[in-house]
Amino acid sequence: MRAEQAELAQRFRDTRALTRNLVWHLSEADATLQSMEDASPAKWHLAHTNWFFETFLLRDNVSGYRLFDEDWPFLFNSYYESEGERIARFSRGMLSRPTVSQILDWRSHVDDAMTPLLGDPEHAALIRLGIAHEQQHQELLLTDIKHALFQNPLGPAMFEAIPTRGKALAELEWHEHPGEIAMVGYDPAGEGFAFDNEGPQHRVLLEPFALANRLVTNREWDEFIADGGYRNAGLWLSDGWCWVQTEGVTAPLYWRDTENFTHTGWHPREPDAPVTHISYYEADAFATWAGTRLPTEFEWEVAAQGSDPVGGNQLDSADPPLPRGGAEMFGDCWQFTRSAYLPYPRFRPAEGAVGEYNGKFMSGQFVLKGASCATARGHSRASYRNFFYPHQRWQFTGLRLAKDV
Repeated sequence: MRAEQAELAQRFRDTRALTRNLVWHLSEADATLQSMEDASPAKWHLAHTNWFFETFLLRDNVSGYRLFDEDWPFLFNSYYESEGERIARFSRGMLSRPTVSQILDWRSHVDDAMTPLLGDPEHAALIRLGIAHEQQHQELLLTDIKHALFQNPLGPAMFEAIPTRGKALAELEWHEHPGEIAMVGYDPAGEGFAFDNEGPQHRVLLEPFALANRLVTNREWDEFIADGGYRNAGLWLSDGWCWVQTEGVTAPLYWRDTENFTHTGWHPREPDAPVTHISYYEADAFATWAGTRLPTEFEWEVAAQGSDPVGGNQLDSADPPLPRGGAEMFGDCWQFTRSAYLPYPRFRPAEGAVGEYNGKFMSGQFVLKGASCATARGHSRASYRNFFYPHQRWQFTGLRLAKDV
């Protein structure tokens, strides 16, 4: 096996092992919980990522391969219309069977069957997509189970470890950019993987701007609350103010008094750690209150092009994810931009079922950049485009301020 294929095979094994290890601390009941339609049970993530490899690599590329269980594709297809009917998303939490143990057996079966494909360059691109897909679901598994455990009045912990204190807070500084006609998007001549929504590479005009050197902190968000931030309609977009009033929002998700809920239970809130679990509406309102704004995705990308995407606080192992507060561009929290999630010029979805992966969601969502403490290290890059609806905040979402120069 050539060095490139050997490296890909190791990445596949490491990714699969990390997913398995993330559910190690969960009971069968924990792994079956579905707290809302936006979230899925940990057990479902464990199975869906396996379905992806079995369906798009083994079933479609290995002559004579037989599905582990012919009924399971109906249970673990997510949104691929071309793959036929599937269980309703809000019913995933009703799947008491198969058990976690049965799903782990299925994963082992798929891992063994994948071995011959790992050394075949013909399948490398699709394997890389499968790895990136599983890494996305590792983060979703962590954020979804956090939301599920949060519903329990006892505040149960997924991990036993106590969160460590955050890093020393960097003083707020502004990094100015003079403006330019910049190239953005993934460079097809570069190395590494990218999703189809990161291209094609194209030019954008940037006016002069400045970007903060760090994320907004819990302490600064407390000041926003104390100054009536959630009571001042003048700070909010109309839809955002309606959301605040309808949902009774008074603070970021997982906050109570001076504590916040983590994967290790309730703990005193670290003032200098980055604020997280906020919606786009909240991020925009805070920026207005601070006399600034959110960056565009292109401002953020150009500012990050010289940064190390594997630096910062990101997910390396099955340890509790916790924002710590470094000044790196990548890590701690996904960062909201003011850019709508739309196709780039000349964008075309990939051929086949995998073309449903990104393009059909380009409506009504906003782009986030960077990476979070629950993002697998090596998953993100400057051109990466995460995206969520403006009211959603169960992910590790934060903000970095920008302003016009």
